[in-house]
Amino acid sequence: MNRSGSIVRTSTIAAIAQQFVTVFGQQPTVFSAPGRVNLIGEHTDYNDGFVMPCAIDFWTRVAIAPRHDGKIHIRSLEFPQSFEFDSNALPAARLGLWPDYVLGVANMMKQARCPLVGANLLIAGEVPMGAGLSSSAALEVASALALSSLSGVRHPLRELARLCQRAENQFVGARVGIMDHFAACFGRAGCALLLDCRSLDFKLITLPMNIRLIVCNTMVKHEHASGEYNRRRSECEAGVKILSERYPEVRALRDVSVQQLESHSKEIPTDIYKRCWHVVEENERVLDGSRLLAKGNLDRFGEAMRESHRSLRELYQVSCRELDLMVKLAEDLPGYYGGRMTGGGFGGCTVNLVAAEHSEAFASQIWEHYSKATGIQPDIYICSAADGAAADISETSE
Repeated sequence: MNRSGSIVRTSTIAAIAQQFVTVFGQQPTVFSAPGRVNLIGEHTDYNDGFVMPCAIDFWTRVAIAPRHDGKIHIRSLEFPQSFEFDSNALPAARLGLWPDYVLGVANMMKQARCPLVGANLLIAGEVPMGAGLSSSAALEVASALALSSLSGVRHPLRELARLCQRAENQFVGARVGIMDHFAACFGRAGCALLLDCRSLDFKLITLPMNIRLIVCNTMVKHEHASGEYNRRRSECEAGVKILSERYPEVRALRDVSVQQLESHSKEIPTDIYKRCWHVVEENERVLDGSRLLAKGNLDRFGEAMRESHRSLRELYQVSCRELDLMVKLAEDLPGYYGGRMTGGGFGGCTVNLVAAEHSEAFASQIWEHYSKATGIQPDIYICSAADGAAADISETSE
């Protein structure tokens, strides 16, 4: 990815297949899963709420072929070290290294009584790591498709998404919701997904053809991000516990109305109340935003994105100086409808809705302004909404 906003392809089907032949001497099958950007609905997914992500045209590829000694050999084009495990005696705990995402999927498959056989895997990725674009979910979904293909078991995509979420929750130790894995499975070119994270019902919202999604990577990720993410989830659970004592029907913040929350403001500790307020209002923003976007009302949808960022900054407190600066720099640029931080927070990316005819100029100006203000050269990505996970995606579809 470079200053102009174009995507530099590093892992096409043909390229990784050729690399696999060179390394392992076998012809592989290649499975792909996309990253995602969330237009609106942040930190609502693990509260059984509503989100509006879309898959984007960055891919993680997993090339795979069987081996007959029961070993699972994993290599990556991004990292020098390779790893080998016995498929019948996988590590029971995470290693603290990148193969954990593959191992987590393999462990969840075994728990689900899905046969696991020996395999060679080669991984290549375009999804920027640590940027809030869900590189981990893309790797998990592509790995699950690859490993299950050798077992002869075909998982329905909803089941596959849940399996990958469990891998990240239970094995990797990140308490993420279902959104990332679901978007990687069900993304549709030209569309966002309005997803109910409780029922997993969704509908496609067609994006207007005259806009572009411009993702601006701050190039920072603060060290406390993962710990604070888990803390926010615990704070939401504490709020649910308090409110469920008054309202037995409340199982998650998804079930709480603005009126209910307001009426018990003095009973809920300040920080917990702020977290709950963000989630309750953010769910409303997603539902309202889906109607606005479906009608092509980009000005009001852009304002909803701005409101979401203010809430994430002031109530959920997961923004940071660099994200706030990136949002502020976009405000006065031509063609800009709205933007916000996207992902878990404390660094990573913003997502911006920009008129297509202004997209290249927007990308260039954001790069200039942010570089000058921080001394950091950001990556700017002009993205399109993409299809979800697949096997052997043709080169022409990229």
